[in-house]
Amino acid sequence: MSATPEATDLAQMIGAELPYLRRYARALTGSQQSGDAYAAATLEAILEDREVFASDASPRVALFAVFHGIWTSSGMPVEDGETGLAQAAQAHLSKLTPNTREALLLQTIEDLTLPEIATVMGVDDDEVRHLVDVAQREMADSVSGRVMVIEDEAIIAMDLQAIVADMGHAITGVARTHSSAVELARTEQPDLILADIQLADNSSGIDAVNEILGELGPLPVIFITAFPERLLTGERHEPAFLISKPYREDQVRSAVSQAMFFSSTETLLT
Repeated sequence: MSATPEATDLAQMIGAELPYLRRYARALTGSQQSGDAYAAATLEAILEDREVFASDASPRVALFAVFHGIWTSSGMPVEDGETGLAQAAQAHLSKLTPNTREALLLQTIEDLTLPEIATVMGVDDDEVRHLVDVAQREMADSVSGRVMVIEDEAIIAMDLQAIVADMGHAITGVARTHSSAVELARTEQPDLILADIQLADNSSGIDAVNEILGELGPLPVIFITAFPERLLTGERHEPAFLISKPYREDQVRSAVSQAMFFSSTETLLT
């Protein structure tokens, strides 16, 4: 039996938004596997009862609202038994005010408006504003460190340095190519890497990061790209933190705070 036009339209709407739901889930949980499990549960819930996918909201808001219902009903669990960076991340998470990271991610990374976030989370606009303020304060106060920038455009590199330095972090340096990035990381080991995808000599920022992490071990990484959906296909390991170009200052601040706070980025394999 062929799919109905309504079912086809719903599948297309959800398919267009799925990469961004997976990005949100990945950043929220710090794990591609865990994030995808929540995304899959969201799709299963919609398949079981299409009424949960609100027709009076935009497809993205409706999809994220279903996700949020599943996420909160699970108790937003902090798992035991982790080691190293993951263990430290979970320890930090357990101290956060409930729903603050969710609100901050939805506003700054997923670019939802306050009313849209209120719909997703089932609260009012004032509560969303309060949650975002609390998240920014808690994360800004929690961790500071040394940040390495991999970016071939001088103006963008200067802007990123200024934003990060204003947050209280130290800058280890700026690299424009794969080889210079690896050398800089060896010389001045960072606590966080902020990396473009396409570098000056047409080399890959992803390759550079993979080599650095292969030598230094796991470090939080934020990737910047004009085409985030190309890295959110589910066909390989994906970055926990991914900023779309052109970016806003509050997006960079949020991602840096989240990455420093969470410190659980896995190597992005090509």
